[in-house]
Amino acid sequence: MVIVTELLKALEKVDGLRPSVPEPARSWISWDVDTLAVDVEDDLVCVRVVATRLPLALAEAGAALRSVLLGTQWESAVVRIVVTDVDKRALDHLIGS
Repeated sequence: MVIVTELLKALEKVDGLRPSVPEPARSWISWDVDTLAVDVEDDLVCVRVVATRLPLALAEAGAALRSVLLGTQWESAVVRIVVTDVDKRALDHLIGS
């Protein structure tokens, strides 16, 4: 789905977040496994992410994702960003490691 690809491109530009997908899947699936992190329904766009840096850049991510939806059939859909995990390096940065 083209809209999923565009949403992932927008998320790529947000520092501190990456798509949340099962790590073992990255090694053996030949297609873009990041698409597993995005669900698009008529009234809801859900993107699952891992925080790689704190503080969370959720407002920036929401604005980036929303800009992709402008002018599409999902323009008025709810955008939900679900943080599924916090990368250890994000926490190390907070404690000065």
